Amino acid sequence: MTNIVTVITAVHGPSAPFLADAYKSLVDQQLPEGWRWQWVIQEDGETDAVAPHVPDDPRISFGQGRHGRAGVARTLALSRAEGEFVKVLDADDMLTPGTLARDLAALNNPGICWTTSRVLDLLPDGSTVGFDQDPPEGPIERGTVLEHWKAHDFRAQVHPATLCVRRDLLLALGGWMALPASEDTGLLLALNAVSRGWFSAETGLLYRKWPGQSTSQAAHVHEGERSARMAVVEARAQALAALEGWRVNN
Repeated sequence: MTNIVTVITAVHGPSAPFLADAYKSLVDQQLPEGWRWQWVIQEDGETDAVAPHVPDDPRISFGQGRHGRAGVARTLALSRAEGEFVKVLDADDMLTPGTLARDLAALNNPGICWTTSRVLDLLPDGSTVGFDQDPPEGPIERGTVLEHWKAHDFRAQVHPATLCVRRDLLLALGGWMALPASEDTGLLLALNAVSRGWFSAETGLLYRKWPGQSTSQAAHVHEGERSARMAVVEARAQALAALEGWRVNN
């Protein structure tokens, strides 16, 4: 029997040309014996701009849907996810060698329901920049991500773009939040409210910085919307933490 880790990617027209780099980073992954990956690519929209960039590989499932931004696309992609675990990979990012194997090893630890890893920003000139607030390698206890996020201007100490999570827990929490942005942070905080995670200190992702990415747009930092997003993200995490029956007891 083959075990599967499903990699989910939301994509829109401007980021579609980067799929080739993301695919190469997937092909280069060395998985433990008995494991394989499935790549579920979901276009945020129904255009002709993305399909030509989808690699021809039987391990890839490509779908389209009405425009609703990344969280909606990823949640729709869950309908085709076959794996016990779901790994996030944005269309313009790249996994580093060994990332999936490290995620699976971490998820084999008792009580660990999700994983994150160190990130390097990949700048347009090819250079990389790290983050100066990485936690130590090891377990992430319940509630600690929310505490750090609130104390550091709504910036978590672990990056949601590196998430790998148990699919059953992801579904129980409803997938990604229905927000125009920060939907992945909302999921991360919800996961941390009900379960323990893991941080890998070895770099697991190259996070591409480029003018077309959604986080570089002016709307992303519009104060009114940002305040609303942060308020609902925090409220959801606190509500989940208060519901003892939702907690994963391991």
